[in-house]
Amino acid sequence: MTSAAPSFELLPGAGESPVILHVPHSAREMPPEVRAGIVLDDGALERELDHIVDAHTAELAEEAAGASAVTPWRFVNRLSRLVVDPERFPDQREEMLAVGMGAVYTRTTHLAELRPADTDPGPLVERYFRPYAKAMTEAVADRLAATGRAVIIDVHSYPTARLPYELHGAGPRPPVCLGTDPFHTPPELLAAAREAFAPCGETGLDSPFSGTYVPLEFYGKEPRVAALMIEIRRDTYMAEPGGPVGPGLTRLAQALAALVDTAASR
Repeated sequence: MTSAAPSFELLPGAGESPVILHVPHSAREMPPEVRAGIVLDDGALERELDHIVDAHTAELAEEAAGASAVTPWRFVNRLSRLVVDPERFPDQREEMLAVGMGAVYTRTTHLAELRPADTDPGPLVERYFRPYAKAMTEAVADRLAATGRAVIIDVHSYPTARLPYELHGAGPRPPVCLGTDPFHTPPELLAAAREAFAPCGETGLDSPFSGTYVPLEFYGKEPRVAALMIEIRRDTYMAEPGGPVGPGLTRLAQALAALVDTAASR
């Protein structure tokens, strides 16, 4: 299985910055050989991408990086999460398997068939998931070697209304949701995020999405790796679903830049 499109890109920041802005779900691109395994017609696939893509989050991270006093590093997925989702466990530990959304999705956001249920995820995991995970692991290791620590800020968005695939979507849906991990999210990083995003409206904690992304080599083992997930409700910066960006993006980028600068200085 081959593809001319890059699966991901590491965009260098300042050598002294420990911060990596991780943007895993912003892209719509799918290699033709992957598209061939999708059962949706073209119109239905575009509608699914409208719902599942964290639209404009790569643009948000880029604008925030440009506004930061110390430029963070950016690790950006250049392929759709419908190819593989790099933030899922690639095995039976993944709770989203219950709705057909493990590392390789077989169901859509509305629980319709995306791929046949008996699709073997192995080839896609080997071709796309494992190289992504390896590269992200190396990016974190590089920040640890260069600065003595690493701060992963995961940049996501989520829809205003709950979608059927959400396992934990019954709770609050604030303008900004902060996802945390008991081992990797220090109180000072969480406090910095609350302060930075205060001008953007209410910030909530771990609802409707929780947790953070940390490469498995470091997860639960390396306290020098801090992590926080930023989930932004889409109506605050764009037209839903899948529509154009609005003026709210600049305010959010400024907030994210403020968080980056605080995280880099501590």
